[in-house]
Amino acid sequence: MDDYLCVTVLSRPGEAQDTFAKRLSLFWTHMLRARKDDFEKVYAETTSFVKEGDQLTRQYLAACEVVSVLEEELQRAGFDHHPIDPEDLYSRFEAVSPEWMQIEH
Repeated sequence: MDDYLCVTVLSRPGEAQDTFAKRLSLFWTHMLRARKDDFEKVYAETTSFVKEGDQLTRQYLAACEVVSVLEEELQRAGFDHHPIDPEDLYSRFEAVSPEWMQIEH
């Protein structure tokens, strides 16, 4: 069975949801075009944004071996994220609708 780690990406403080969503879309388009093999190791994303103080979050489940690449690419693209706990593993069976959606590859 495959194990995944949860990556929680943060908006900028006070950033509107549509602006954050557009930045995420541009980021994932970049990943698909520039790092397709790594992009394909991202299994699922949450279906909604969550408000944390003055920021929004979006969560992704990614294969353990690609998380360091995602951290680098997210930083390069100007995104912050919560610390990733390498011991907090998820299975694909935990990423179920309606809270999660599988990413088409």
